[in-house]
Amino acid sequence: MIVNLKAAGGREAKGKFPGRGGYACPVFKVDLGGSAELRPLEPWQAEEFLAHMERARATVDPWIPWASRSTDLESARKTLQRYADLQAGGEGRILGVWLEDVLVGGVMAFNLDPHSGVVEVGCWLEPAGTGRGLITRAAERLIDWLITERGVHRVEWHCRPDNVASSNVARRLGMTHEGTLRANFPWQGVRHDSEIWAVLAPEWSGRKDPDAAGEDPDAPAAAEPDASAADGLGARAAEDPV
Repeated sequence: MIVNLKAAGGREAKGKFPGRGGYACPVFKVDLGGSAELRPLEPWQAEEFLAHMERARATVDPWIPWASRSTDLESARKTLQRYADLQAGGEGRILGVWLEDVLVGGVMAFNLDPHSGVVEVGCWLEPAGTGRGLITRAAERLIDWLITERGVHRVEWHCRPDNVASSNVARRLGMTHEGTLRANFPWQGVRHDSEIWAVLAPEWSGRKDPDAAGEDPDAPAAAEPDASAADGLGARAAEDPV
């Protein structure tokens, strides 16, 4: 089944199943520009995901628990399987960002409640992918799909106050900082505060298009220096989906 994640202004390419020798290209991909693509990230890609985590762990681990837990092929596959289970239950999914055919990060949705119409999204990125606006564009397409295809009314983004890169992305996505939960998230023996950002479906549909406004979608590093969002909050949900 081909899933359409094409957002307004985005491009989708569909691949073909080859006769032998594996996949010639992904079943679907979304062009993010600058030789970058958004694709599904699934358990069978655990080896590639593990290699990516080896490069990204030092950057991602302070924010996302599964970075330190995905240390071998089995644990990497287990991390991706948890998101596959969320997707099968209609409660979330994970997508990777490939830059020149190398996995450098991704975005995820979790805690999707179809009855309340609320979902949380997050992201992560290794150093090789920073400074290109990749996470902002990838998150934009995921949010657009959640609102237009899944009928979500409220999209939340949680991050620690000291993860400025994460809050910068939330701000660029047109989200509102609604408040800060004090000491609500324990991680590695320390309790951390969590900023709550959110955007509502009517706000999303009426937001200003950055491209139409003449803004640079590949804003330099100051805008997105190290966007390792979700801060373990989303990763915690995926680690324990029930």
